[in-house]
Amino acid sequence: MFYRKQRLAPIEQWSPNIHYAQHQKLPTGILDQRIIYDFELLYVRKGEAVTHFEDDSIVIPAGHLLLIPAGVAHRNEVRSTPNAHFIGIHFDFFHELQIIRDEDLIVNEHKIIDTKFATEAIAEGFEPLSSQRLYLPSPSCVQLIEQLVQEFTMRPPGYLLVCKALLLHILGLLLRSQKSYNHMKPPVQGDRILDIMNQIELYPADHWSNARLAHELNMNEDHMIKVFKKVAGMPPGEYVQMLRHREARRLLRETNGSIEEIGRQVGYHDIHYFSRIFRKSEGIPPRAYRNLSRIL
Repeated sequence: MFYRKQRLAPIEQWSPNIHYAQHQKLPTGILDQRIIYDFELLYVRKGEAVTHFEDDSIVIPAGHLLLIPAGVAHRNEVRSTPNAHFIGIHFDFFHELQIIRDEDLIVNEHKIIDTKFATEAIAEGFEPLSSQRLYLPSPSCVQLIEQLVQEFTMRPPGYLLVCKALLLHILGLLLRSQKSYNHMKPPVQGDRILDIMNQIELYPADHWSNARLAHELNMNEDHMIKVFKKVAGMPPGEYVQMLRHREARRLLRETNGSIEEIGRQVGYHDIHYFSRIFRKSEGIPPRAYRNLSRIL
């Protein structure tokens, strides 16, 4: 069962509206089949999932993103034990839908409203985003996804405009990745860089200096930085900081640890430096971030 609508539209006509953007942890198991009226970007941060469509099943490993189109029946399954950590972003391309309650998002299969299904925008010179479905977003794209969720959750003044800009950037990067998909070979050392990136993600608090990375990769520092940036989309220092701040935001939201303790847990042993660099990156100090996240 599917209800697909697509439209060739110049980029300047794209006006995406975000309906939902959140982190979510789900236990091992299979969810009920559903159809959605809008589109979803489903990013797996940790664990592994699979989405079953009527004609195919797509495995989503950690670090990958699946585009679920409007009007397509599907069933999500968490395969990893004990759970998987997702980021879900629901949106439409042309600000067509008014989402007030769950019934506006999830189709009641006994009462389908054909006219409510959102239309997929197709950019000239590109395949529809739904034609590929599974993407491996770059670290810079993942950072934008994290920022979008933060904006949508915290809802500071102007957040809708910022969310729209971030989503356009994300969609643009996904479109761009189509052009390079299977056509550009990664650097020869690409697999080694990916391995070290995974290690940094597992242990962001470690001392990941350029000298250490160059030694572990058996490269000189200048060459290591060049190759790392080509694979990750950013220099090593920025990548480490991005992961540290992501973990700091999670700890501030989900634990009662002191600011000093959280700073140490993510690799900053000077509380003043941690507060200063967090504020520079996030726009507010750690304590204010925690207070806002708990109010909202």
